[in-house]
Amino acid sequence: MTGLRATLAYVLRQPSGAVGLVLVAVHLLIALAAPFIIPYDAATQNAAAILEPPSLTHLFGTDRLGRDVFSRTLLGGREAMLISTLSAICAMAWGSLLGIVVALAGGLLDAAVMRVVDAMVAIPWILLVMLFVAALGSSTAALIPLLGFSYGLSVVYLARSAALDFVARDFVLAAQVRGESRWTIAVKELLPNIRDSLAVQGAMQWSWIFLAVSSLSFLGMGVAPPTPDWGQMIADARGIMRTAPWTVVWPMVFLSSLIIGVNLAVDAWAKALGIERLGRTPQS
Repeated sequence: MTGLRATLAYVLRQPSGAVGLVLVAVHLLIALAAPFIIPYDAATQNAAAILEPPSLTHLFGTDRLGRDVFSRTLLGGREAMLISTLSAICAMAWGSLLGIVVALAGGLLDAAVMRVVDAMVAIPWILLVMLFVAALGSSTAALIPLLGFSYGLSVVYLARSAALDFVARDFVLAAQVRGESRWTIAVKELLPNIRDSLAVQGAMQWSWIFLAVSSLSFLGMGVAPPTPDWGQMIADARGIMRTAPWTVVWPMVFLSSLIIGVNLAVDAWAKALGIERLGRTPQS
């Protein structure tokens, strides 16, 4: 707990880290409180209030169906956040364990697994996910394992690389001499030593997956209507950007501010832990 407090204090002392944490905290509060504070039902259409500009009645104006943009914007990140969180957990769980196990095993198993991962990474994530979405549909239940698998591929690389730095250490050799299984060594000896790197990677994975969900929603394959989603809102408004810019500006502001906040906070967190800034995932 002391280490966590020290890390948090370091992040807050960095201007970028403090701004990032504030942005993330605000978005989390909005996502939790949105159902209780929105002034209108987000799915209700009003033919008498189509494309009304921002006013005291509709703070962010209305869209082409007369729906309240303020209410839809506040709700627009909830579903994507849920999908991103569960997908990131899935990606980190299987990717981390597989990467650690193959690093510990080495030899033929390591080579075979990594060649398969190389082949999968060579396929652009958007094509891979689109193929499965076309076959299975774009429900939340389908998106979570699809994105968790796609983004877990890059985690395998990180976990394997980090674990290779420790497999020849004395404490790992001692565990092998004691006759402990590879699984036990992976979980009890290697995982605790690379958890900081994996935690930072997990946070970055979350932001990449969130962008992926928004991109799929923009293409009509993500969060299904009538559930509001920022990517979906931007897609709906792209044809009326000049005449009704408020329909696209607000979801873009909320989407970009969340991603910027996560990246700023993670950068400061990585520096606090002495971890180098991670590059983008191979799928993104």
